[in-house]
Amino acid sequence: MPQAILFDAVGTLLRPTPSVAEAYHAAGQRHGSRLTVAEIGATFDDAVTASLATDEAAEPHRTSEPQERQRWRAIVDHVFVDLKDDEPARVAIFEELWQHFASIESWSLFADVEPVWQELAGAEIVLGVASNFDARLRTIAAGLPPLDRCAHWFISSEVGYRKPAPNFFARAADALGLAAEQILLVGDDVENDYRAARAAGWQALLIDRRGDAATRHGLPEQHGLRRLTEVSQVLALEI
Repeated sequence: MPQAILFDAVGTLLRPTPSVAEAYHAAGQRHGSRLTVAEIGATFDDAVTASLATDEAAEPHRTSEPQERQRWRAIVDHVFVDLKDDEPARVAIFEELWQHFASIESWSLFADVEPVWQELAGAEIVLGVASNFDARLRTIAAGLPPLDRCAHWFISSEVGYRKPAPNFFARAADALGLAAEQILLVGDDVENDYRAARAAGWQALLIDRRGDAATRHGLPEQHGLRRLTEVSQVLALEI
């Protein structure tokens, strides 16, 4: 039985509402972009990948508050290719989106978060969040019970490393005062969450509400969850 369970944030506990592509589209339209939601959605993942590759060329997985803000500015520039010659518009879009995703109203919890949090808290298990995000996550969580009661936050921009860096996991374990094998991470990213946690000696479970991630990635079937409420069932198994 783990002594602490940490959850990834975006995609595991909460999701942007409206979607990222829809939010980018709305902001872009206000500043002259003619890209469609589909075009933005197709470009966004590439923009994120490109931004990480640029950062990691200097020092793998290192990050900070200024670096995260700079990285998201680069993502906006990458996405809005139709405004590549309009710097003021891209700056305005970035500032608008930065504030948008800092707002509680732009996020919602998955329906299974509240019941599993209450159940695990009642079992006196230490609960926390381990996320590749920045300080805006604290503001968001303050308005989303039960995350407003979470006492243990490991946010990459504050830790100084983003997942999958071993230092991210080591610093979290040190802060909790626990051995690696006493901590369970639940997340939706097979590399940054599941495999990185296990490489660090942690226990790990992969949440995929479509239900096929464990099969697609060759993981033990009991390590894949369709909903967070299955965590307590899996804890009875060898994980």
